[in-house]
Amino acid sequence: MPVEFDEFDIDGPVLFVPNRHRDKRGVFAETFRNDDFRDVIGEIDLVQENQIISTPINTLCGLHFQTSPYAQGRLVRVTQGAILYVAVDIRPRSETFGRHLKIELSAENWYQLWIPEGFAQGFKTLRPETHVTTKASNYYSPEHDFGIAWNDPDLGIDWELFGQQVVLSDRDRHLPRLADLAPDMLGAMPPIRGFADAQRFGASAR
Repeated sequence: MPVEFDEFDIDGPVLFVPNRHRDKRGVFAETFRNDDFRDVIGEIDLVQENQIISTPINTLCGLHFQTSPYAQGRLVRVTQGAILYVAVDIRPRSETFGRHLKIELSAENWYQLWIPEGFAQGFKTLRPETHVTTKASNYYSPEHDFGIAWNDPDLGIDWELFGQQVVLSDRDRHLPRLADLAPDMLGAMPPIRGFADAQRFGASAR
């Protein structure tokens, strides 16, 4: 397998790290193989790819999710710059409902983070001119696109702002708290099987 993978304390998300091959010319890596991805994740197709370019540092996007039948899992990668990525478990029957994981993804570490359906996701840029690529398991649907306030006090997310202001879209300034969402909006998403044989890299899960 050309990638190594790791699991978190929250069931479902997986961190992929491609094996890089270096010589005097530079670096080569297989950054995605469908067969290896499915060996770890299961029978999931990635049907849409998106690219985000965030110009200012401390740009904050999220926390976003889509509802059934257009719920999305996402494979996230940074090709330039760095982000602090956060995913909140909003699966109603999950033992970790309301908990989140947080990890730095950068062009240097080559990490790729898989977040399955049932999570609200977002990121803060750690450098200017950051480029983020996502592959999604379902198509974008405006009618099913919702979000949760990035600073919901019940979630307890430390965005590591250190007194700095974030750059937000108008939409993200007015997202509701998780507690204010209707239960049927979240859908009946069961917890997803973990990966007991995964190798751990010590990624931060909180």
